[in-house]
Amino acid sequence: MTTDGDFDWCEFLGRWQAEWVPDEHGTHRERLGGPPAPEAAVVAAERRLGTRLPPSYRKFLTAADGWWVDATASVYRLGGVGEIDWFGDPYGLTEIYEEFLDEAPSDENRLLAGMWRRALRLETESDMSHALLDPGDVGEDGEWALYVYQGWSGDLPDRYPSFRAYMEARYRAFHADRAGSVPGFENATTRAQDANVERAREEALRGHGDAAAGLLAEAWSFGRPGSAALLRQLTVRPAVNLRFAYAALVTDPRYTDELLPVLAAAHLEDNRYRQSPGPLTPGFELDDAMRAAADDLVARIRDGVHRYEPGGAFGRAVAEAREAARWGDVDGAWRTIRAALPSWSPPGPALVAPVGLTADSVLRQVVTPERWRELVSTPRAGRTGPAPEPAPDVDPPGLRWLVDDARNRIRTGYRCLWVEGTDPAGLPGLIGEPGGTGLSPQPVGPRERVFGHPGPGAGTGEPWEDRAVLSVGRTASGWTFGFEEAPAQAPGGQFFASPAAAASAQGRCVTLWVQPARMHTDRVVHLSVAERGREQFAFTVRGEETETTGEVPAPLDPARLFEDTTDERRLLAALETEFALSLPRFALTDGALHRFTTHSWTRAPREGEGYAVFTWSRLG
Repeated sequence: MTTDGDFDWCEFLGRWQAEWVPDEHGTHRERLGGPPAPEAAVVAAERRLGTRLPPSYRKFLTAADGWWVDATASVYRLGGVGEIDWFGDPYGLTEIYEEFLDEAPSDENRLLAGMWRRALRLETESDMSHALLDPGDVGEDGEWALYVYQGWSGDLPDRYPSFRAYMEARYRAFHADRAGSVPGFENATTRAQDANVERAREEALRGHGDAAAGLLAEAWSFGRPGSAALLRQLTVRPAVNLRFAYAALVTDPRYTDELLPVLAAAHLEDNRYRQSPGPLTPGFELDDAMRAAADDLVARIRDGVHRYEPGGAFGRAVAEAREAARWGDVDGAWRTIRAALPSWSPPGPALVAPVGLTADSVLRQVVTPERWRELVSTPRAGRTGPAPEPAPDVDPPGLRWLVDDARNRIRTGYRCLWVEGTDPAGLPGLIGEPGGTGLSPQPVGPRERVFGHPGPGAGTGEPWEDRAVLSVGRTASGWTFGFEEAPAQAPGGQFFASPAAAASAQGRCVTLWVQPARMHTDRVVHLSVAERGREQFAFTVRGEETETTGEVPAPLDPARLFEDTTDERRLLAALETEFALSLPRFALTDGALHRFTTHSWTRAPREGEGYAVFTWSRLG
């Protein structure tokens, strides 16, 4: 970056003048700036004002005594040396801004509150706006900060570190406006920025994401076509707030299948708290066929059935990764995608990354922000180069994250089981509700698990029944698991019946139920282990009382595990050691898993036994 001493104001302003054309409503101007102000005129103005002007503004005046900024800006014209003067705070803004200073105001807020009375006003024509140089906000280079206050906006003023920074920003804004509104707007600057876009595209495919992003950010500030869409691919996951970035590309058949799902996913995310997301509004008119396709995609992504299906080797890897992710192996799914990234090729020059991946109903959760950064730093489309540092796995080993992980700790209780010799799809056949429909057709995400889908068969059956709605998957060591957070009842009561025996038809089953202490109830921990249809041992700890059946192995003896602690961490560590058990944290807290409703975990009352059902309702 050049210092202001190296900055050629005559070249910069001459280029601006040569490239200037009116907007679609404006008239041509022969000259944007006045003739250079003589040094004597600048000195006279400084004497009148009682201060030496900041370096970049002073040098600007010796190149042009005033400047027509643009009719599209809030400040239209900057005055010459004979027109600038102290602002004087005619609107009493100082008092207004001082009211917002707390007991320990930041330096920025204190400077802003004091700026209004000491600022130098530069504009002579504007839309109720002011360009103000602040002699109280001075950088190490001696430059005064420039504030643009738009009186009609109600917003804080925009701050620029110097007059030069403000003028460069206005030059870029002039280009961006004309690029979008004046057909055929072309000059040396636009051609140079378009070349940077092409260079950035190649850098991006080589995995040089940061270098590409820098080039694209500058090109985007000049309004160059394609720069915004490319930049968004490199800086954020595409299905996050990208409604308008891809609008001009969606109707291109090369990109429709990749981008329309991304817009649909972003639309659903933007409207996630509404009862209905409403129709997709991409910022341009959709014909009937594309409107129908967009509505169908919104419904498919909402229902969890949309699949990203690119072609070739990368497409095969995506399908393999989806199969792993839908059973909980999110880290394995990402490793599969990571290995296949070099084989991905874009359908056209407007894409430099497989953005459709972030709209897939299962895989979009796999692609975390850290992994997207890894993705755009990986050479693709046949380019070669060093691979980036892999993004860390999202799943810790074992079970202790259930109590150790501050952010993802399951505080509301849980019940789960692990089964040997049974595929996840076969678990409903062992412990599913009678006449149930089996696994949900599609994996269900965390929000849908809580709000959208109560689960197959939920709410049916006898009042005494307690049917779990389990999310199912496969652990790294090959166990099939089923997990439910926040079960309604507590285990170990008179009618409790562990599902371990029924689930162990093909091998062992370990069942764990943890219910934390609540206002009027003790903490309850239940463990039962069965093999080949027979319970081997079990224990239930309720408060200070322990009930045991069978011969409990010493490492799992509740007297040892809970002798001086109420935390189940020792039990979880023992289960990791004895059975190599684990649970995939990310799939359970952020991912999508199939689920099903089990048969009841409580038995029917026998003759002579009674039970009570309590309901609550609001009176009045």
